[in-house]
Amino acid sequence: MIVGLAFYLFAAILIASAVMVVTSRNPVHSVLFLILAFFNAAALFLIAGAEFLAMILVIVYVGAVAVLFLFVVMMLDIDFAQLREGFQRYAPIGAVIGGILFLELLLVLGAWHFAGEAAALRFSPMPTDGLTNTEALGRILYTDYIYMFQAAGLILLVAMIGAIVLTHRERPGTKRQSVATQVARANSISLEQVPTGAGVKALGIRRPPEPEAEPAKVAHDGHGHGGHH
Repeated sequence: MIVGLAFYLFAAILIASAVMVVTSRNPVHSVLFLILAFFNAAALFLIAGAEFLAMILVIVYVGAVAVLFLFVVMMLDIDFAQLREGFQRYAPIGAVIGGILFLELLLVLGAWHFAGEAAALRFSPMPTDGLTNTEALGRILYTDYIYMFQAAGLILLVAMIGAIVLTHRERPGTKRQSVATQVARANSISLEQVPTGAGVKALGIRRPPEPEAEPAKVAHDGHGHGGHH
C-alpha cells in the first residue's frame, strides 16, 4: 500500500515537473524543474529495485549534466523575443510533426496487449543466484557485452575529438599559457622554516625582494664622448 502511494506520488511530481520544463518561460527555471524530474525518476527506479540506475541518474545527470546545463544557460545572453519569433514561425511545421508522432503512438498502443502470463511473471521472483542487481548488471555489461561497451566508448571519444576540432579556431590576441615563463618564476619562491606559534610580531611582514635595477645604457653617438678635436 505504501509502495503504491509512493509510486503514484513520485510519478505525479515527475509528470508535473516534466510539463514545467517545457512550459516555463525562464530557461533557468526549466533546468531546475529538470533536476526535480531526475530526482523523482531516480525514486521510481528505487521502487522498481534498480538502485544502480537510480544512483547513476542522480550522480551523472543531476550532478554533472543538469548542473552543466544550468551554468551554460545562466552564462548565455538569450534573446527571448527572438526565441518567440522563431517559435511562431515554425509552429505549423511543429504541429504537423507532433500530429504524425501522436498518430504513430496511437497505432503502437492500439496493437499492444498484455501477455497471458504477464501477471504471473510480475509476482514471481527472478533467479539471481544470490547476486545483487548492481552485480548482475555489471557482470552482463563487462562480460557478455564488453566489446560493445568499449566500442561505444571509442565512438564517444571520436565524437568528442571531432567536436573540439570543429569548434577550435585561432583567435588573434588570445592569451595563452607560457610554460617556460612559469618554470622560470619557480626560483622566485623561497621556503622558510617558521617556528610553531610564531606570529607576525616575531616574524615581521615578509615582502618579496625588489628586482635588481638594470644598468643604464649609455647612448653612443658617432663622435664619441672624448670631446671635440
